[in-house]
Amino acid sequence: NINEDCHPQEKTKVEELGYGTSAAVLFACFIALCCMVAFLLYITARRKNIGNSLTSEMETRIIENDMYALSKIGKDSVYSYFVTDKVFGWFIASATLVIQVGLLVSFILASEANLQNDSTDIQFTWHCPRDTDVCYNRTDLTNLGWFFFCVLMIAFLSKDMIN
Repeated sequence: NINEDCHPQEKTKVEELGYGTSAAVLFACFIALCCMVAFLLYITARRKNIGNSLTSEMETRIIENDMYALSKIGKDSVYSYFVTDKVFGWFIASATLVIQVGLLVSFILASEANLQNDSTDIQFTWHCPRDTDVCYNRTDLTNLGWFFFCVLMIAFLSKDMIN
């Protein structure tokens, strides 16, 4: 309505900090947790194997663990390259992860529920003011949106073209 009280205007905690800061804090907490778990696993493995060298049974167990990890990730998944020893595979998997995070950020920013902003994708592209008979198309397609569209189309259609 004219008083702009149809939608709550209070900012959430994430909006107060900013998406970049919130994502950085969340990512740092995740990395810290992963480091703590890895450190604890290293300590417990070291206590079990004090004075022992790597036996054939342990090598077999490591290979079984790698195969189990691949079966859970999926052999056709690009993330299976994280389990390999090849640096180029890590680069491909990391690049895929960065592209996916970039797409996620783009969608999160586009779906921000600010109804006063005409570029928010949550509302219709046609804007019809109440005091006129003329409506305006306020589509906000950007070059970044077209770039992501092309990347996704090439990624999904290239496997069909190659075969």
